[in-house]
Amino acid sequence: MFESKEQFKQAFIEKIQTLFGQSLEESSTAARYVALSTLIREIISKRWYQSNQQYSISKEKQVYYFSMEFLLGRLLGSNLFNLGMTEVCCQGLKELGIELTELEAVEHDAGLGNGGLGRLAACFLDSMASLHLPGHGTGIRFRHGMFEQKIVDGYQVELPDNWLRDGYVWETRKVDRAVTVKFGGNVQMEEQGGRLIAIHENYEPVLAVPYDVPIVGANCNTVNTLRLWSAETNNFDFSSFSKGDFLKAVEEKYSLEATSQILYPDDNYPEGKTLRLKQQYFFVSAGLQSIVRRYKRTHGGSPADLGIFHKKIAIHINDTHPALAVPELMRILMDEESLDWDQAWHVTRNTISYTNHTILPEALEKWPIELVKTLLPRMYMIINELNERFCAALWQRYPGDWERIRSMALIADGYVHMAHLAVVGSYSVNGVAEVHSNILKNEVMAPFHEFFPYRFTNKTNGVTHRRWLAKANPQLAALITATIGPGWMAHPDELANLHRFAHDGALQNEIKAVKQANKERLANYIQAKMGIAIDVGSIFDVQVKRIHAYKRQTLNALHILDLYNRLKADPGLDIEPRTFIFAGKSATGYYLAKRIIKFINTLAQVINNDPAIGGKIKVIFLENYSVSLAELIIPAADVSEQISTASKEASGTGNMKLMMNGAITIGTLDGANIEIKDEVGDDNIVIFGLTAEQVMNYYKYGGYNVLDVYNNNPRLKLAVDQLINGFLPVSPDEFDCIHHSLMRTNDEYFVLKDFANYAVAQERINNLYGKQRCWQSMAINNIAFSGRFASDRTVSEYAIGIWKIKPVVIREN
Repeated sequence: MFESKEQFKQAFIEKIQTLFGQSLEESSTAARYVALSTLIREIISKRWYQSNQQYSISKEKQVYYFSMEFLLGRLLGSNLFNLGMTEVCCQGLKELGIELTELEAVEHDAGLGNGGLGRLAACFLDSMASLHLPGHGTGIRFRHGMFEQKIVDGYQVELPDNWLRDGYVWETRKVDRAVTVKFGGNVQMEEQGGRLIAIHENYEPVLAVPYDVPIVGANCNTVNTLRLWSAETNNFDFSSFSKGDFLKAVEEKYSLEATSQILYPDDNYPEGKTLRLKQQYFFVSAGLQSIVRRYKRTHGGSPADLGIFHKKIAIHINDTHPALAVPELMRILMDEESLDWDQAWHVTRNTISYTNHTILPEALEKWPIELVKTLLPRMYMIINELNERFCAALWQRYPGDWERIRSMALIADGYVHMAHLAVVGSYSVNGVAEVHSNILKNEVMAPFHEFFPYRFTNKTNGVTHRRWLAKANPQLAALITATIGPGWMAHPDELANLHRFAHDGALQNEIKAVKQANKERLANYIQAKMGIAIDVGSIFDVQVKRIHAYKRQTLNALHILDLYNRLKADPGLDIEPRTFIFAGKSATGYYLAKRIIKFINTLAQVINNDPAIGGKIKVIFLENYSVSLAELIIPAADVSEQISTASKEASGTGNMKLMMNGAITIGTLDGANIEIKDEVGDDNIVIFGLTAEQVMNYYKYGGYNVLDVYNNNPRLKLAVDQLINGFLPVSPDEFDCIHHSLMRTNDEYFVLKDFANYAVAQERINNLYGKQRCWQSMAINNIAFSGRFASDRTVSEYAIGIWKIKPVVIREN
């Protein structure tokens, strides 16, 4: 740590000299970023070592959070913030003629995730470290992330996200901790010493090399670890190369290393499915091997020591992607550590806990039996045995009820069902919002809830207020502190004290000024990036999230088209100017979502270039949505679009980030929107549409006919027809798939059913914004009641209610 700006400046200049052999004046912005990050990394490393030492000495229980995604964003700024060094570095750099923001901008967002799942995992890691909890992450070091999104002629184009091209200063390669993960081959069971031993032969070995990233706690000495696994090999066919067959020389190397190349390969093809399953086993196996090895060093490696593994280790699986942790932990305990089946099963089911994030059938993963059997033969053997035993237990409870047993089996209808495996192999299953958890218990997983009545619980999601309020919106944070004191930084529930000032005219004006400054900053970015000037006095209406039919960007877009139609018919229509801002990626193989992106961009092309509407509405689609872009958009938002089909969004976290920054939610009674409404009250949120119960009843019992809605709403009929009647400047069949999803599948996500209600809700937004005193009061109340949705609260609930872990305070030596 630096005691003064002078000490920091001297250390910074010396670091540039020693790293690059250059003076400060000669150095580039990129070199300065590396020098500053390296300097900060050295401070972190001391605490990191102390944390690991203290965990080993204390022997307290630790949790490992397994997730396919960790959407960290840029770490320089957040690390400085958590270390309490932002001000000294910012001022010191300024005196050297350098802006800290310019150095922060050099850092690439780590390409380790896509959306809410990955950002939730990152928030949880931040909260664990900040609450002194011994908790670590386990994932994959994707070389190219998901993809870099470009919008070309309105279409999403996917390019490699080469985020590692300049290296990654925050990671440490630990090749000495590498492990081997085995794919394919065949497994024979042999009796040795009275025990059946699994002999795995003819397998394809993949070397998993860990890269560790420090996770810095806020205002404490705790530094936990995110361990990311990379598939690597030194195989190089020199003979082929020397003969001029260059492709063959590197073919095996690239084939093996493909495992950690990209996030979510397209699974519309057999090769993509295989790679996805391979990725899931790769990081689960590597992670568990590493954890068991560390456990043995600290707690002993005898069968008796490993028999109490669950008392010192908690493994949490974030969604179904890491569900193979169940059979893999069984394999390690039985095949490598000599525990028998019953001992291994007792340890496994008391070690693993599972968070479910969806009720969408396509997201409740299942894999073809032959694929699992071929790629992971030992896993299949163990899952098959688990299935036999579980089905036998079901038969004991429900004799003759074959349909129930089939619906709950781990292996059925030609597939291995990963959600079933996760439920059966864990001691705790939680949803991520109250309504989602209830749907799991009463609908989607009702038979499992009946069989395991005490296994299911709820843990409503949260986001770290340090990143999404204090760092992303420093002017607002300073204003909050000036109003209610600094206690909210450590105890976000104290934000509720702001409620007392909701009608304070002076504070309202200051809140409005902060929002205006953030809107100007975003407008400048849009002008520079897209060449589009937007009205900073307009309502900034924001829908930023993954593009998916159930998230209903289509509903938003149809309303925009309807509003445009109304303005064309009556240019004097009395509405508040509005800028509709979208951002988000579609999965590479999701054709409908890609056409939704094209639809939004086509609307932008038409509306933004039509002088007849007087600039009253504009549409912006910002490409390549990321954490850094979110930190720019969210503080500027006036309206938060949370309009998913009720029952489909497990929780949402964008809704929390936006309310935390004073945006007003327009949303359905879905996910955490319900709990946000309960916190802020009906007067501070705009709710519309079907309830989850109504949606589920339509699915169960029918009774909805999309043609009735379509034919009885002329405005809606016009907008839907404009998708295919040549009104939009695209080929006539461009949006056939969107029209088909609405009209020919009976509007599966109730876009048209909710349209009229949504239009009324948007009128309410328009009218409320026109009453600025009322609007600013609503904004203040949203900020005030956002403390309930801080991830510190969520993680505390996990620590106490699920993981049973205690804080370990790291003392500085």
